[in-house]
Amino acid sequence: MDRRQEILEGAAKSFSLFGYKATTMDQVAKIANVGKGTIYTFFSNKEELFNAIVLKMINEMRAEADAVSVEGAPFEQNAHARLMQMLKFRGTHQLYVKLIDEEKELRTPAVGEVLQAIEKEIVFYVKEKIEKGIAKGEVKPCDTELVAYMLFKAYLALVSDWDKTHDEELSEERIAALLNGTIFKSLLV
Repeated sequence: MDRRQEILEGAAKSFSLFGYKATTMDQVAKIANVGKGTIYTFFSNKEELFNAIVLKMINEMRAEADAVSVEGAPFEQNAHARLMQMLKFRGTHQLYVKLIDEEKELRTPAVGEVLQAIEKEIVFYVKEKIEKGIAKGEVKPCDTELVAYMLFKAYLALVSDWDKTHDEELSEERIAALLNGTIFKSLLV
């Protein structure tokens, strides 16, 4: 493994354990087992290092979402599978969970900006899939960015927020049935 990769892994561990605000370059150097100066040969500051880790996390999330897609399956089935996978990733990826907690507790501006950037990436990803669906004739022409945003927020609310105000979690099957009967029904050709 090269030094840059060692630094990225050490930094990811540090940010996952301590959060953005509490992570220092000294901690990263210690965890990565490199000198602090070595970090600065690859990254000019903590923000640049953090952004590199977040970009890697976004790429991992996209790859996991793509992995659940089934070739030849209906648009709504793949859209549902991809969105559910991204939300599972969001709830189980240690760094992502830590960032959400830090934003709630400390309102760290850099973390808030990164979480907004991640949300934009998710919406962009969904938008791309809708545009492909339109090109294939599976989806009606629409405002793809608005529909992507609406889909993401609907899934987020049903998967992450519903049980905060209700006594039960919604099953994945129930969420799929609800959205197939409403949003997807209006989108599909």
